[in-house]
Amino acid sequence: MPYYFAYGSNMNVARVEARIGTTRRSLAGTLRDHALRFDKASRVSGIAHANVVPLAGERVEGALFELLEPRQIERMDPFEGYPLEYERHRLPIVTLEGAIEAWVYIAAPGMTAPSLRPAHEYLEHLLAGEPFLSADYHRRLAQVDAVRGLDEPTLAQLGLSRHSPR
Repeated sequence: MPYYFAYGSNMNVARVEARIGTTRRSLAGTLRDHALRFDKASRVSGIAHANVVPLAGERVEGALFELLEPRQIERMDPFEGYPLEYERHRLPIVTLEGAIEAWVYIAAPGMTAPSLRPAHEYLEHLLAGEPFLSADYHRRLAQVDAVRGLDEPTLAQLGLSRHSPR
């Protein structure tokens, strides 16, 4: 079966289920030699989505989802802006079961910018991934400077809502 590695807002299991349906299972995973960045430009000026960049010796923790069927990754594509905003790559994710190849979304060339910050509501989805993360990694995520006070129309432009995990 295919796997999908989430390091951003899709670490929230409820968000994944709302978007692509039930998955076979989820487990903790680590993408080695990459670093988490909040540099993927969103549709709202100054607001970021998560991204990963190659960086030797670093690691990105996240949730690895075993999909029930291959088409589930295609159902995730519109939420990730694939293929224009994010590209899909097959990369090895380290788990307690060994390395498992999984789909990973990485910002497409030209889609990143410096000095961006995530919305608080977006960061809350990452923090919901706590069961998949080490205490230290979760603590570092909780310290990310996020933009607060966005109104509902702006959140909707970002694909967020205070009322739905989707």
